[in-house]
Amino acid sequence: MSRIAGIVSNTFQVDHKKYLLENKALPHLKPLVNYTYDIKTVLHTSMLWLGSGNSKLVEKENILVAIDGFIYNINDFKTNETNHASLIIELYRKYGLVEMLKLLNGDFTISIYDRNANVFYLIRDRIGVRPAYYVHKHNYLAFASKPGALLEMPEVTRSVNKKFVATFAASHYRYFDNAPTESPFEDIKQLPAAHYLQFDLSNNKIQLYKYWNLTDQGDFSENEDVLAQQYQELLLDAVKIRFNSTPKPAFTLSGGMDSSSVLASSVHVSGKKQFAFSSVYSDKTFDETEEIKTTADAHVQEWSPVKIEVTDVFEAINQMVALHDEPVATATWLSHFILCKQVAEKGYTALFGGLGGDELNAGEYEYFFCHFADLKKQGKETILKHEIEYWSKYHDHPIYKKNEAVVYDTFKQAFDFSTNKCLPDKRRMLRYSNVLNKEFFDLNQLNPTLEHPFSSFLKNRTYQDLTRETIPCCLRAEDRQTDAFGLDNMVPFFDYRLVEFMYRIQGNMKIRDGVTKYLLRKAMKGILCEPTRTRIAKTGWNAPAHLWFSGKGKEQLLDRIHSQTFKNYGIYNINELDKIIEEHDLITSQKLQKENHMMFLWQLANLSTWLDTYIKKN
Repeated sequence: MSRIAGIVSNTFQVDHKKYLLENKALPHLKPLVNYTYDIKTVLHTSMLWLGSGNSKLVEKENILVAIDGFIYNINDFKTNETNHASLIIELYRKYGLVEMLKLLNGDFTISIYDRNANVFYLIRDRIGVRPAYYVHKHNYLAFASKPGALLEMPEVTRSVNKKFVATFAASHYRYFDNAPTESPFEDIKQLPAAHYLQFDLSNNKIQLYKYWNLTDQGDFSENEDVLAQQYQELLLDAVKIRFNSTPKPAFTLSGGMDSSSVLASSVHVSGKKQFAFSSVYSDKTFDETEEIKTTADAHVQEWSPVKIEVTDVFEAINQMVALHDEPVATATWLSHFILCKQVAEKGYTALFGGLGGDELNAGEYEYFFCHFADLKKQGKETILKHEIEYWSKYHDHPIYKKNEAVVYDTFKQAFDFSTNKCLPDKRRMLRYSNVLNKEFFDLNQLNPTLEHPFSSFLKNRTYQDLTRETIPCCLRAEDRQTDAFGLDNMVPFFDYRLVEFMYRIQGNMKIRDGVTKYLLRKAMKGILCEPTRTRIAKTGWNAPAHLWFSGKGKEQLLDRIHSQTFKNYGIYNINELDKIIEEHDLITSQKLQKENHMMFLWQLANLSTWLDTYIKKN
């Protein structure tokens, strides 16, 4: 657990220590548990590090370095350095910045001030596991691990990023992070994953450079047995180097393949059972207790089921938004928030999870459509028909039907077969656009970027999720909540070696016979217990948020949207909000077989809380 912040300038005369320590950066960065801090200044440049354990803020030979996060492959370098910041100074002097970054395997944000070259670098890891925000003004650059730490800097306003607010207010969470350089605050920027910022102090100029790319290198030609063995070795090593970086790890455990594979891999590399925590619910629609018990019996020394019972959803959201500095994307993170608190109270230092497993292994239901589109494009009609048949057999749903007609309708909406491009889902993106005041922002102007570096629809879709959709908001939530409780967030599926490997695996080794994660299942044979390894049904990590916005939650929502403060924001059409809230309550109370509005209402509650906390208008 760690955080960094700093001020970089040749001429900026503000009291750095006052900004960083007294009432500016530190209050936004400090966790809810005990921590230490360190601050160092060279000329007019200062850096703050806070966290647990030894400081990762070092000044040597006119180079000042602070790190939030970990370098996992420190043993690859012939060095006596054990402090990660000292290692960065050594490697930077030996190789230079760009060559050094090629050698590092880690989850990190690194800040480097080179006094001799009069240059500053801010670097974010390849996947963006650790966050980095910055402000650049005419005579300084300030940076921090959270945006709230920058709000009190001179010339920084609390003006909102209107596009972000409108998207959060009335669109789908997949579009919140489509612009990787932006934050919810108009004056605060975010450093994208796999980028470094270079700030030349002599002319006050900044430039952003991308130092790592996933590119289409073609599929591996080896047979699936060979590839499964390679996959196993990579995953085991990704778990091992993270496991060895923390003294007392714990593991999240759901009923699915991803968290179970990470847990089982840790048992394999350590030779002993581990400690696991699971979110469990009274509502059996979301509860995976029975599925989890299978893995727990096989691989867990002590299993802690954390019962998620939310009596006041708004109080919980208030706590979360204060820690995030931002509205929280989806309701599942409330369950994670409660779980992290339990993990910390039992004295663990890190929390391992399976985030990224779905994106690498085509585990989400919508990836079926992408695989089907690839089969159609390749002219493999017989295999396509077979896959649709088994998809329907295993995954049909009373609301979300699975049949051939649905597949071909989705082809029209989601794919451009002439250009091999995935298309934005306009139905999902604009479903609630009528609740938005168009004078604030017209969502019809939203034109999301969809990247397509690969020839495969499936790879392009999962790449989009990795860089601009599902993963950024999930990483942000995991980062904020583990750090708040003094835990390090460990996500082995995001080891860059594993990511590069999986983007060279063809679709029929990810989805086959209506079953997802084919190669992962094969790789985990002999490591993960058989009932979990071969289970087809997927509940999915979710939460019963539909209940949180009925009854008491409904009344709290109505009170909020009819307050003068809320109306003054000018974001919503209140009459349309009323209709959605009432319809949701009807669907929930009468248990209708119809999609409810829990995701939209979660966004409404979070956005209004964030506005009241950070932007409030009287």
